[in-house]
Formats: sequence, structure tokens, C-alpha cells
Amino acid sequence: MVNRFVEKMSGLADLTASDVAALEAATAKSHRYAARKDLIREGDETGPMFVVLEGWLCRYKILPNGTRQIMAFLMPGDACDLNIKLLAEMDHSIQALTPAHVARVARADMQAMMDKHPNIARAMYTAQLVDEGIMRAWIVSMGRRTSTERVAHLICELYLRARSIGLTHDDEFALPLSQLVLADALGMTSVHINRVLKVLRLTGAMGLSRGSVTIMDPAKLVNIAGFDENYLHRRLRPTN
Repeated sequence: MVNRFVEKMSGLADLTASDVAALEAATAKSHRYAARKDLIREGDETGPMFVVLEGWLCRYKILPNGTRQIMAFLMPGDACDLNIKLLAEMDHSIQALTPAHVARVARADMQAMMDKHPNIARAMYTAQLVDEGIMRAWIVSMGRRTSTERVAHLICELYLRARSIGLTHDDEFALPLSQLVLADALGMTSVHINRVLKVLRLTGAMGLSRGSVTIMDPAKLVNIAGFDENYLHRRLRPTN
């Protein structure tokens, strides 16, 4: 099985054979999670660093009125909460959106590996900075982009993130997220997002069906979104 985490780290720093072996050993044992299963919940004592090997996860919060806000999508290859043990408790929850295989790496083990392998440390810190860039882009979307721009921008981002780890085929990629999940990430209702997806399809920019997205006109989708990929820092990776 391809280790997407090793692939992602290799794109962020020049890893030696020893670095790769260390990453593979750290993530050799994975835990299976069913869809809609929480890995950790808000208020729990902080745990290990989670590394997504297969499947999709999300970070989310539940508001007092019962509504949910998704704050990040975690794809194969992503790691979360490198230094979470510095905090006393979780301030949000992490859930598997699809069946997932996730490795759990103790902070002490990760710190020891980074101390011994500076290339891994560079890759981990860079990945953390990219994650923060994605968070800032989401804040801008929620605050300033129209609903159509918001949806188009997220699709552009997810496509490029999937492409960087080899999960796309031409202009198509698997998007195993329901419209309700997308609505919770974009601050919209499922009815509203259904209308927006229809508009994007009618413009000829993209299509969404049966868990996959087809980018029919990349230039048009990018134009609608006002998308600038600089926050993904893909220049750090090999050109795809």
C-alpha cells in the first residue's frame, strides 16, 4: 500500500532513505475508523498526532444550537496536531468522514524522530505552515466570497491537494463528501449548496456526481473562484 504521508513529506523536503524508513516505521500500525466515528472530541484530553493513511477526516465544532461547522478537511497524507500535547484539552473534534486508516504517533516519538532526522522536521514544520495557510484561505472565503465563489474555491483547493498526492485522474477526482458535509464546511444549507452546484454545472465549469468531481473548464472555475494557489505552496513540491 502506498504511504501517502511519506509521499507528502517527500514533496516538502529532500528525504534520505533513512528518513523514509523512519516515517514508514512510525506509521506502520494504523487504526481503522468507521465513517462518522470521532477520533477525539472537544473537551477530551489531548492525544497523539494523527496521520491519515486512507480516507477523509474533518475538524469540526458543534454550536450550542446543534449546528456543525467543519473547519478543515484532512486527506490521505495529512497529519494533524503535531504539538497538541502542549494543551490540556481539545478545543474541537476530529471525525472520520469515510472509512479511514489512521496512524497514531505519540508526541515523544515524533519529537525524537524529528531530532534525529532534521529533514523530517523541516517537512513537518512546512506542512504545518501550509495547513495554517489553508485555514486563512477558508476564513477569507467565509468572510468575503459569495456562495458560488466559496464553493468553486473549495473545489479548486481540494483538486490541487488531491493531485499533489496522486489522487486525481486527468480532470477528475474522488470527492466522497455529501452535500450536507460540504454545506457544513461552507456555512451554507444543503439546499443552498445544491443550487450553487447546479449553477456551476450549467456554466460548464464543473460537475459533481456519484462521489466524484469533474473539472470541465479549469480556467472558468478558477475565474469564478478568484483562485490563487499560492497559499498551498505547491512550488515546494515536484511539478505535477
